[in-house]
Amino acid sequence: MKVILEILLMGLAVLMGAYLVPGVSVDGYGSAIIAAVLIALANATLGFILRIFTFPLNLLTLGLMSFVISVLMILLVDSMMKGFNTSGFLSAALLAIVVTIIKMILDAVFGMSNDQ
Repeated sequence: MKVILEILLMGLAVLMGAYLVPGVSVDGYGSAIIAAVLIALANATLGFILRIFTFPLNLLTLGLMSFVISVLMILLVDSMMKGFNTSGFLSAALLAIVVTIIKMILDAVFGMSNDQ
């Protein structure tokens, strides 16, 4: 049940982020959920591998490389989906920041902390 709620909240965060960030569009809540799942899968697979290979650079840049990889995963999902569009790297970067903040707020409101 917790996984389903996490997916629904992430879809809501993507939908709200698309509404707030200029240059990002989502066709609807269904497309936002699919985009959220695909972004999570891309970060968990390809993003994880890229983070391993770029660990020294990530260490030198104090984690900035991980952020860049997350933005690249958003751009990858953008190229894979028709219902989720970003206008470029900057809008994808802003979306990553906004979605993270919204997700933190939603997790606090719905009590979805990692210590349970």
